Amino acid sequence: MAGTRARSNRRLAIGLAAVVPVMVGLSFAAVPLYSWFCAVTGYGGTTSVGDGAGVAVTDRWITVSFDANTAAGMAWEFRPKQRSMRLRVGETGLAFFEARNPTDEPLGGQAGFNVVPFSVGPYFDKIQCFCFTEQVLAPGESLDMPVSFYVDPSLLDDIEARDVTDITLSYTMYPADLPEASSAGSNSTTTRLAAAPSDRATTEQ
Repeated sequence: MAGTRARSNRRLAIGLAAVVPVMVGLSFAAVPLYSWFCAVTGYGGTTSVGDGAGVAVTDRWITVSFDANTAAGMAWEFRPKQRSMRLRVGETGLAFFEARNPTDEPLGGQAGFNVVPFSVGPYFDKIQCFCFTEQVLAPGESLDMPVSFYVDPSLLDDIEARDVTDITLSYTMYPADLPEASSAGSNSTTTRLAAAPSDRATTEQ
């Protein structure tokens, strides 16, 4: 019996030794791969993507707060332009994040994201977002980057999420390689939205 236990322990140790390098490798993988994994699995409060068509606006109010961080090695300055927004479940909101490249060389960035509480992730739908594509900023360039979103009313049918009244949408900006065709003075990847699609959502600067 002792021999069987020893063999089992050796197999477990070998298995763990094989898993650790894979996990370390994934931790350094490209942000788009990580975001794809999270979108498929719902890991860590990852949001969904929707078009907002036919979504009913309810009478239930919810507050969305915004958070921004930069990963190690990312030289950009990155912040939300509003602290929070109050809107109805099902209503489309539009928020902006500001990025600035304070260095003397062009830099690329790619945003990873999640929402808290994690249970709300499947119901937080983005229509358009700067996080869908890599961004490139020229030396000294600043850019307002939009995210258009809504909270799906089906959240109200989920026993784990229906009582949530406050959501935090958080982004972390990671360094990204410059596209080969990128020019220092242009940012062709960012979708620019001129005005909020709804005048009912209220924001706090």
